[in-house]
Order: sequence, then structure tokens, then C-alpha cells
Amino acid sequence: MELMAQGSSLRAACREVGVSRSAGQRWKNGARVRHADGTVTFVPPLEPLAVRQISPRFLSEEERVRIADLASRGLGPTAIGRELGRSASTISRELRRNLHPTGQYRPFHAHSAAAVRRRRERPTKIMEKAELFEFVVDKLKVRWSPQQISRALRREFPADPSMWLATESIYQALYRHQTGLLRRVKTVDAVSPLRTARDHRRGHTRVVRAGRRFAQPMLSIHDRGFEPTDRSAAGHWEGDLIVGPHHRSAIATLVERQTRYVKLVHLPAQDSATLRSRLVTALDGLPASLRQTLTWDQGTEMARHLEITATLGTKVYFCDAASPWQRGSNENTNGLLRQYFPKSTDLTVHTPHDLARVEHELNGRPRHILGDRPPTELFSALLTSATVQALQ
Repeated sequence: MELMAQGSSLRAACREVGVSRSAGQRWKNGARVRHADGTVTFVPPLEPLAVRQISPRFLSEEERVRIADLASRGLGPTAIGRELGRSASTISRELRRNLHPTGQYRPFHAHSAAAVRRRRERPTKIMEKAELFEFVVDKLKVRWSPQQISRALRREFPADPSMWLATESIYQALYRHQTGLLRRVKTVDAVSPLRTARDHRRGHTRVVRAGRRFAQPMLSIHDRGFEPTDRSAAGHWEGDLIVGPHHRSAIATLVERQTRYVKLVHLPAQDSATLRSRLVTALDGLPASLRQTLTWDQGTEMARHLEITATLGTKVYFCDAASPWQRGSNENTNGLLRQYFPKSTDLTVHTPHDLARVEHELNGRPRHILGDRPPTELFSALLTSATVQALQ
């Protein structure tokens, strides 16, 4: 903790003290522990004040270890205080206040308990203002992100800084269970309104998954004529499936690259014929200029891509294997959709009406990348006039 406070990375700090990175991650962020009976508990992170260098007027961890040793030999507060150079009342108070629940004096437990009492937490801004609290709760209930809420507060109350919140303040209010914010916005299908569904902070991990190869002939993304980061033109879509358990249910997701407008396609079956039919239905009502290309991964559900191109005139391009970043907008959107359709849940229970509701809600959210405008506004402008430049 001291090394990280001085600017070291977690990896460098763990290497310096000789522990694994995973151990350091647990100390820093806490961890979930699954017990034999199936229950899951959360082990909190280390109390920073317990490991921080403190004033000599407070008892140190080393002194508490000596107190435990001397007390176990039968010495009283006066004799222990004489050995440590502390007053007898200090030792007596220490032995009385920091006992372990077993009735014994354990120095490491005592040091942690003393640090917790020293914390003196102040009430947070979000808990002091009822109007601010309710605003945040209302937005979290419709799955706005903390960043979106932070920006919305500045738009709604431009002349009242007391109603502004930093993004990190909202995250901290969610992760601190004692604030009650998480309890107010918890839903039946998720313990947290965040897209990650987390109720505690966790370190980032990088997971590489191999993609499925697709049989030729097909158009590669490198033939598309523009880079994955180029969003200057409208009418280019990215698509994928979000899949239920054992690949027995799926929903097709489409994202327009420039406006980030989302279309959800109900799939009664997960085969190439069904996907072709439903994609044609979903895109056929759009002007030709707004369905120029579709970029997909190399999944076999897109085996009839030539038929899609023949029907719609929309060219289908395929990403490289294990390269989801080439469909960045779609990957990000699928992460947002997991708030509504959690992993390992049966997707067949969601009707087309349910998908339309989610689609409407997601397209109505303000997006930072769009200048805090919702995708619906920009996509509607494209529909009404082919000459409108949506992001200018």
C-alpha cells in the first residue's frame, strides 16, 4: 500500500515485497469467497490505515505484538508499559478495547480494529442531498452509467455546483454498501445496475479467446475500404450474437457505427437461415445509403452472407479471428445489453416486444462520444435527410 501510494504500480509493488500479483489484487480490492455450502461472502480489502505509516504517539503493529507476548506471560499493564515505554493506562485501554471476539488479545486483529476506528468517515455529498440522491437512483434504475449521470447533472443544474458529482463519487457510493444506494437500485436479475453487474471494485483482466474460422468465400474487413476507427460515414453496421447457455438461445445485435444506434433481432432459432431472414427484415426498411455494409465475426451463423448481399445490396465483411476490437461498437453494446440479458440465462423467454423496449431505452441514453446526444436523435436525422451530417 505504501509503494502504491508513492506511485508504484500494483505489479511493481508486489514484485518488490515478494508476493504474487493475485495476492496483491486481493489485498487491494478484496475478493469473493465461495464456501462448501454454496454461500458466497466478500472478504473486504485491507484497511489502508492499518498499513500506513502513523505517528509514534499511536501504538504500532510491532508494539502490539510485544504486548501480546508480554500479556501471554502474565504481565500486567504497568509492567508491559514499563517494557514499552508507554503509560500503564495506554496498555490497559489497548487490552480492553481491542480484544478478539474469542476473548483473546490478538495483535494483528487489534491493529486492524484500531485503524478502522481511526478512519472517521465523513458523510458523502450524495447522501447529504436528498434531491441529488433521488436523481442518481432514478438514472441508475434505467441503467445509465455513472459517467452519463455525472454529465447529466451538469446539464440539468448548470448554475448549482452542489448538485454536481464526479463519476468516481457515484462508483464509490455504489461500492460502499452502507450508503444504501445499491439497495435502492438492485433488481431481481442483477445485484448491481452497472453493466458489469459488480457490487465491488475489481481489477482489470485481459482474456483472449480464439475466434471461430469461417469458410470461404468471404470479404475480409481489410477489404472494407476504411479503418475500424473511421466513423466518418453513416450506413455501416456491426453485428454479432449474444448467446444463452449451451448455445440454445440467441439475440442478434446490430449497431450503426456513426450514430451507435442499436437494433435487436429476435431469433427463434440459431441457424444461418433464420439469421438471414431476420436480418433482411430488420434492415430492409432502411434507405440503401443507411445499410451499405455489415461487419460480423467468423461465426457459422453467417453462412448465408451472400444471400444477404444479394437481397439487400449490403456487403458483409468478416473480422480477423480473435479480433473483437475490429467491431468495437458492437462489443461495447453487447456489454451494455448484458445488463438486460445476463449471461447464463435463457434468452428465449424474451419476446420481440421485450427487445423493442430494451432497444428504445438503450437508444434513448445520452452518449459521451456523441456530445451527450442520444443515438435516436442522430439516427432520426439521418433517416429524414440523406444530407444531414450526424456528428457535426
